[in-house]
Amino acid sequence: MRRNALAGKAVALVLAFLCVQACSTQPGKEKQNPGPSAPYLGNRGYDLPDSPFTRKDTIVTAACSIGSRWASVSVRAWDPETWQQRAEREFPIPSDAAFSNYPDVKAVSSPLVDLCGVNPDNPSPYGVATLEYMAPRIRALFDLAFTRMAVVLRDPQNKKASHVGYVVNGSDLEEVVRLGGAAGDDERNAVMSPDGRCVWFTYTAADGKQRIGSRSADGDHHLVDEGPAAGHGLPLTVMGKPARAVQANMVHLAPDGRRLTATAPKVFGTVFDTWNSSGPLTRTSAHGATLLSGCVGVVGWIGDGRVLCRSSSGVFRTMDARTGRAVGAPISAVGPQEGMVAEGMLVSADGKRFIVSVHPPNSRQSDYDYEYHDPDFRVVPTTPGGATTGIVSNLLDTHTVFLRWT
Repeated sequence: MRRNALAGKAVALVLAFLCVQACSTQPGKEKQNPGPSAPYLGNRGYDLPDSPFTRKDTIVTAACSIGSRWASVSVRAWDPETWQQRAEREFPIPSDAAFSNYPDVKAVSSPLVDLCGVNPDNPSPYGVATLEYMAPRIRALFDLAFTRMAVVLRDPQNKKASHVGYVVNGSDLEEVVRLGGAAGDDERNAVMSPDGRCVWFTYTAADGKQRIGSRSADGDHHLVDEGPAAGHGLPLTVMGKPARAVQANMVHLAPDGRRLTATAPKVFGTVFDTWNSSGPLTRTSAHGATLLSGCVGVVGWIGDGRVLCRSSSGVFRTMDARTGRAVGAPISAVGPQEGMVAEGMLVSADGKRFIVSVHPPNSRQSDYDYEYHDPDFRVVPTTPGGATTGIVSNLLDTHTVFLRWT
């Protein structure tokens, strides 16, 4: 999860309304707050096409495949009861897209680097690679209907430059929409707007400061400045209608859109009121936040008033979003004799179940994930004492990330 004329505040978050048909109306200028008429803060205001990826009671996953001369992302829609695949979409990764960081090339911040394999030789650009951190930022790569995927493209003529673009489901390997930009631009953290009409990103302005920007996915791709950024080290999540960006980790929007979870360095708190502007999570924007005591990983919301967390003791707790205190008994996803740990990945839309990945301690940074192992994914009730069930499918592997449960 910059300074201007409002420099009297620690951070000014001054995004104005975006028009529905484009990312912004004032290219190159920071937009002013429109007044008391508040936008819709949630994502339910978008009309989505009918597809297996948008229907109720569907789980969506993503996984990255890499061959000797190609790479792609497979997004699948699942029946959560039978675990039969309902549909699959394939997003090719262009050869100049940043899906890994390696020596002698520009290191790029992009959730695609997380998705395509975090290991000691290719660490996460965001530092923390636990699933509670990774899943929401990978989700932000796609629009709500999972039709487009944002990418950061390295400039082959300039090792210090990068630009944003997107790929469409089913396109050929090198069919990428490059959204332009000047030679030498420094654009990173590309993510899609909820409606898929804009790619949002962080960029370095002419004065050397980092900003949040957007480019329309169709028509004129000119840069629209959306507000201040906290460098390139934190990911973006775009939400609401009109859209705005939050720069932080573990961003989960409450069902009613009025609050969100987020974390950022040196910011005290976990649950925040949503705001009408784009910018980083800072001490200023965190004013009045609620700290979820003992929460080391946010899994998601259980209704509008409660959050499911992984606690420091390794069990899961339901937390009151107003008081920050635990509600009810702890929920364990692994038996005491298993010697395994569970990381939360996704909460169902009705708040009654959640999905965990079970693996040896610290295995995501060891050789465990790079040898063949059947993945251990489990569905766990959010009510203590309920029956935990395993997920069985030969199409899932240890690097599969669960993105959405409608």
